[in-house]
Amino acid sequence: MTAGFALAAAAFATAPLPARAFDINSGVSKESGPFDLFKFGFKAYKNGQKQEAVEAYRYAAEKGHTGSRWALANMYAFGDGVAQNDFEAFKIYSEIANEGIEPGSRDTGFFVNALMALANYYRNGIPGSPIKIDLSQSRQLYFQAASTFGVAEAQYQLARMILDGQGGKANVLQAKKWLNQASKGGHPAAMAIFGNILFEEGQTARGLAFMTAALDRCAPKDCPWMQDLQEQAFAVASEDDRRSAVTLASNITRSGD
Repeated sequence: MTAGFALAAAAFATAPLPARAFDINSGVSKESGPFDLFKFGFKAYKNGQKQEAVEAYRYAAEKGHTGSRWALANMYAFGDGVAQNDFEAFKIYSEIANEGIEPGSRDTGFFVNALMALANYYRNGIPGSPIKIDLSQSRQLYFQAASTFGVAEAQYQLARMILDGQGGKANVLQAKKWLNQASKGGHPAAMAIFGNILFEEGQTARGLAFMTAALDRCAPKDCPWMQDLQEQAFAVASEDDRRSAVTLASNITRSGD
């Protein structure tokens, strides 16, 4: 992994563990194995006992359990059961990313999630911390998640950075490649942006079809801007292109291509 967050992770240690004891009836203590601690933490979290979950995850994380590190990082990132602390989350995500994974590892999901979180932190920076905006680093991390692991969200975010020239040169052809890949993975925002580019390039029916298919999958927060794109294109398209787009959109919705 890159030196930037490797140094940050090494320079700042995780906060010390609280001197608390587990429920005496739980059969779990800080000396328990990492997986038992993880299971206890997961159960405690599901039961709303988030302080106990944090404690268990911390002990398991100290023993090298990746899933516990990931869970703890997410709790810090979202202020879930602990005070929100993005820099603390960043350090833990960095530990996961620095360790890497073996091909086919059961920890792949945690590793990829850490890459995505770090990419976002470098894209926006963390106010009041040593982590400043580094668009080149962000773009590199999105590229790793997009290319090595085929993550549709990473492909979409990478494409947006390439379109905007963030962290490197703008390149419409490269952006289209990643938007197309993300669209095949069913990513609605990628479909909408990809369709808009195709439409502006003169592929009217195909572009309108992607924008239309995106509306069948969009999240509520994204539907308004996607609908605006689609309606603007629909208004200037010919009747023949509109009909063709409806048929193509149905095919895209079924196949993702």
